[in-house]
Amino acid sequence: MRRVLLSTTVVLSTLLAGCAQFPEEHTRPWGDPPSLEPQAGPQPSFESEAPPPQTGTAPDQPAQPVGCEDPSPAVVATCLDPIGAIAVLPGGTAALVGERATGRVLRVERGAKPVELARIPVDASGGGGLTGLALSPTYHEDELFYAYVTTSSDNQVVRVAAGDRPKPVLTGIPKGPSGNSGALLDDGQGALLVATGNAGNPGNAANPQSLAGKLLRIDGFGNPAQGNPDSKSPVAVSGLTDPRGLCGTPGLGIYWVTDRLGGQDALFRLKLGEPLGSPSWTWSDRPGVTGCAADPSTVVVALEDAAALYTLSPAPDGTVTGQPAKVMEKTYGRFSAAALAPDGLIWLGTSNKDGGAPISSDDRVLRLEPPTGGTAGKD
Repeated sequence: MRRVLLSTTVVLSTLLAGCAQFPEEHTRPWGDPPSLEPQAGPQPSFESEAPPPQTGTAPDQPAQPVGCEDPSPAVVATCLDPIGAIAVLPGGTAALVGERATGRVLRVERGAKPVELARIPVDASGGGGLTGLALSPTYHEDELFYAYVTTSSDNQVVRVAAGDRPKPVLTGIPKGPSGNSGALLDDGQGALLVATGNAGNPGNAANPQSLAGKLLRIDGFGNPAQGNPDSKSPVAVSGLTDPRGLCGTPGLGIYWVTDRLGGQDALFRLKLGEPLGSPSWTWSDRPGVTGCAADPSTVVVALEDAAALYTLSPAPDGTVTGQPAKVMEKTYGRFSAAALAPDGLIWLGTSNKDGGAPISSDDRVLRLEPPTGGTAGKD
């Protein structure tokens, strides 16, 4: 296995049990995300009219906060618990943010105090908790969203309306001592994709009767979605271990999942109805892959343990071309969630209070224009 870490210009710009049901059917798909094509420039550029404050520190390092006040123009929200998932709202200036261990879902926006929309009971052991968020495709009408959560007995998909009690949509996804993380993504065709972990048992992933270790695709009533490989099954792909991020270009049917395998981390290109196959990229040093964001030409992967972002350029067949790059290393600490906004910006969440070296404003939510630069070394 080879590891490639080197400088380059970088760009960042972004679901079952047979009896379970979604209360409403998805009727309107999302559009494709904007391009993540590179922009030139020697330094990170943040979403702000004013330039970053001059602090006399290294140019890639954000200014230091005082308490919960963070001077970095990229920071949207501060002093949260470690972030488990992000779903960007229409327009791109606000987002829903889920705290993995508390189950809180907050609406965050720059210049406004975070608003708690829900508090979902979760069990954060074994890598679980609140690890996935997705908006209803008709969010502008119903303001509904979905969360992937771990409970005391299983993993579930729940539907949430702000101020209302969360309602289970899919229950009975196996729970185990590990492999409880999951991710959600609207597939752009009226169905919800659910990536599930193997609950610590690799046999679950190979068992067609188990909902664990799978990519599931369901319609608005919780049934196998129209067009599934097997019309009677929600399973679209088998063989996942501990998925942490799900992203893609739904309009083109391109989907990616980040997964933590036993001895390495991996990025897989997903093809519905086909075997999982070999990873498009692997990391033998296990940097802690988490969320991802993608367009047809670029995939950005958030790294938790390595406290950085990793950007790759895939070919149409899913193989990685060129030289991947590691960027924003140790600038905001451990990145634990990522999402691409419709305006082309990347939203990121951190988890510095969970195994990192938190500062006074952690944990934070960031909104970034495509930054450039980075450090890397070739093995």
